[in-house]
Amino acid sequence: MYQVGIDIGSTAAKAAVMNDGNIIKTILMNTGFSSRQTADEIYHMLEEEGIHKENAVYVATGYGRVSVPYADRTVTEITCHGKGAWHLFGKNGTVIDIGGQDTKGIALKNGRVMKFVMNDKCSAGTGKFLEIMTNRLGLTQQELSEMAAKGNPITISSMCTVFAESEVISLIGKGTPREDISNGVVESVVNKVVSLITQVPGEQYFLTGGLCEDPYLVERLSKVLGASVESCPMARFAGAIGAAIMAVE
Repeated sequence: MYQVGIDIGSTAAKAAVMNDGNIIKTILMNTGFSSRQTADEIYHMLEEEGIHKENAVYVATGYGRVSVPYADRTVTEITCHGKGAWHLFGKNGTVIDIGGQDTKGIALKNGRVMKFVMNDKCSAGTGKFLEIMTNRLGLTQQELSEMAAKGNPITISSMCTVFAESEVISLIGKGTPREDISNGVVESVVNKVVSLITQVPGEQYFLTGGLCEDPYLVERLSKVLGASVESCPMARFAGAIGAAIMAVE
């Protein structure tokens, strides 16, 4: 039997397949307009590799978990991200998940979720904020971070993505260097994330989600938190891995 975890986020959909406790396959794709269509595409991709309802258990999580009609069970993303992070890092600490629509802080102890916090969806400390800003600046996420590392500090104060974008447009109009604006964008996210995460403080932090492979963001989070922040490429699949573990259980 296979155990399949499917995490339908607001921006990206992830799947993780486990067998005998090992992760044997992952899938990453854009969620797109229809979560249901994305879920069906994932099923067909797995079916082509011999993984189907007759030999697998499916657990769905995330923003669009109700849109996975073949799921045997649905579980909240807090539980799944906690289990996924524990599987990847195996340490007590606080999980930082910067998602497309929200950011979560999850305190873990011996693999159990002890406490969690989530930000407001309109807050500027989310992946959607970064997506909008990179588009406005004509950059990729990697280019934004590379420019931010070279830029001078500049403040973007708005808590709302819409108003923050207006600030950036104003800065562009004034001729502010892109490096400085990029620095302000990244610092805005870092400060908002840290403000949230201090409600679930830990001696160790783990970054999951789509920004897990951004070394500059990890560096800045670690600096402002005053503690180590660990991450790894598989951390973007933490929710799906946790869902697969729930299928095992």
